[in-house]
Amino acid sequence: MVDLTVKANKIKLVATDIDGVWTDARMYFSPDGELMKSFSTYDGMSVAMLKKRGIIVAILTGENSDIVKARAEKLNVDEVYVNEHEKLNRLTYLTKKYNISMEEVAFIGDDMNDLEVLDAVGLSALAGNSPILDKFTPDYVTTRHGGNGAFREFADIILNAQ
Repeated sequence: MVDLTVKANKIKLVATDIDGVWTDARMYFSPDGELMKSFSTYDGMSVAMLKKRGIIVAILTGENSDIVKARAEKLNVDEVYVNEHEKLNRLTYLTKKYNISMEEVAFIGDDMNDLEVLDAVGLSALAGNSPILDKFTPDYVTTRHGGNGAFREFADIILNAQ
C-alpha cells in the first residue's frame, strides 16, 4: 500500500462533496420553509490555503442548492457543480481541462453516490461519520465529522505533504 504522504504530495486538484462533508448532512428549514445549512469556517479557510498553494478546488454535489453556490462564491472555489449526478464524468472532464491525471486528484465524500469517484481518484477520504465506512475503505478517514472541519482535516493532510 502506498503511503498517504506520497499520495497527498501528488495532488493538484481537491474535489469535495458538500452534504455530510462540509455540513452535518442535516437539512434545516425556517418557519417559512426556507432551506438552511450550517458550514464550518474551518472548511472555508482551507479553500484559501489550498488555492494559495496552487491547488484547484472543486465542489461536486448532487443537491441543487443556492446556499452551496453562495458559499462557494464567497470562498472563490474554482469549480462548482450543483445537481451533479455524474460526479466521475465531471471529474474526468476536469482532469482534461487542467491536464492532470486522476492520480493527481483527491476527493472527500460521505455516501453511496460518492463511491465511484472515491474508487477512481489518487487520494480518497470519507468523513468520520460516513454511513458507508463498512462498504469502502478510503485512503483516509477523518477524525472530524462532516460539518465540523472534516474537509479542513483532509486539506491539511495534503498541504502538510507538499
